Amino acid sequence: MKNLTCLWLCCLLAACASAPVVSQKPETLFHDALFSAPSERVDAADIFTLNKEMQDFLDHDVARKIIAEGRVAALIDALYESERKKFRYDAARTRSAAEVFHLRSGNCLSYSIMTAAFARELRLPVQFHTVSFGEVWDRNENIEYLIGHVNLTLGEQSTGSRDRAKTVDFAAVGDARGDIIDDIGEDIVVAMYMNNRAAEALAKNNLNDAYWWARAAVEHAPAFTSSYNTLGVVYSKHRDLAQAELVFRRVLESEPDNVLAMSNLAQVLTALGRVDESKRIAIRLAQIQPNPPYFFFNRGLAAMKTGDFKTAKIEFTKEVNRASYNHQFHFWLALANYYLGNMDETRKQLTVAMENSPNPAQHDLYAAKLENMKSYRER
Repeated sequence: MKNLTCLWLCCLLAACASAPVVSQKPETLFHDALFSAPSERVDAADIFTLNKEMQDFLDHDVARKIIAEGRVAALIDALYESERKKFRYDAARTRSAAEVFHLRSGNCLSYSIMTAAFARELRLPVQFHTVSFGEVWDRNENIEYLIGHVNLTLGEQSTGSRDRAKTVDFAAVGDARGDIIDDIGEDIVVAMYMNNRAAEALAKNNLNDAYWWARAAVEHAPAFTSSYNTLGVVYSKHRDLAQAELVFRRVLESEPDNVLAMSNLAQVLTALGRVDESKRIAIRLAQIQPNPPYFFFNRGLAAMKTGDFKTAKIEFTKEVNRASYNHQFHFWLALANYYLGNMDETRKQLTVAMENSPNPAQHDLYAAKLENMKSYRER
């Protein structure tokens, strides 16, 4: 599994639900007339739906194992043990249960949704959890994402039950296992899915679809603050700054130290010409988070632009040391080493970048760069 504070921020799979953001209804934050209709169906009903392919899998692959193994073991064995090589991690898009099963790829949330859909059909109890690896950030273009992790437990809590509870995890941060920090309901999982879809649309600058997905997330689970941040980012990038300000202030009413909302609000206020207000928020942010995500990375990029590769290497190393999961940090550290003539270290960092790739396309890109270096060395 798997954030430049001077640019727009939004949450992806952010942590657990908190107290309701406000006493007012979230509908007061929606402004549908500012956007066109979505290009696809936005409906919670689609997320957990089993199609014929999945039902056939249950009726054949799983059913024949249940008598001998019980429902929990039969589902996990048929789904992941017997066909483990057919599934792969891909953070490019959050998928519904049917999409994950058909394409055999997805992120941790998508796999949790698919597994839960099968378990629900088998009438197994399901409990979703948020899991902590510490703060995990990613950046796509000019948007940064705070990434959370989700897993689930299937089965009965009774120790004497044939379908004893088992936790299923789809980690992608170094294949690590984090600590469960909260149990969450299906409403939050649905909101996470919708919030992810909004963030993914934002990454493609598809503001209309991003709005409708973020709106749906807020409406479906008003307690899930991450979707408010995403909705505010949509308004910001759509240049609806007054609407964006209201959304970010709404988050801060409930969570005064929410750094995402504070950072986004500061940028909105600057864009509105209210520089003094923005500076006051920036001062508070610096107190809470003196070295925000991507702080050293941005300094490294600045050094690269001036040709100061030695300084760039130092700054990129600082980011790698505090966020080794991020493939971008390893790639840029490799690039700085390349310009310094450190070929062994360049290959090492490219290899790590490849291993931490969020999707197959990025993995193949780094693999090609490694192969080119190998070919160059052999000339």
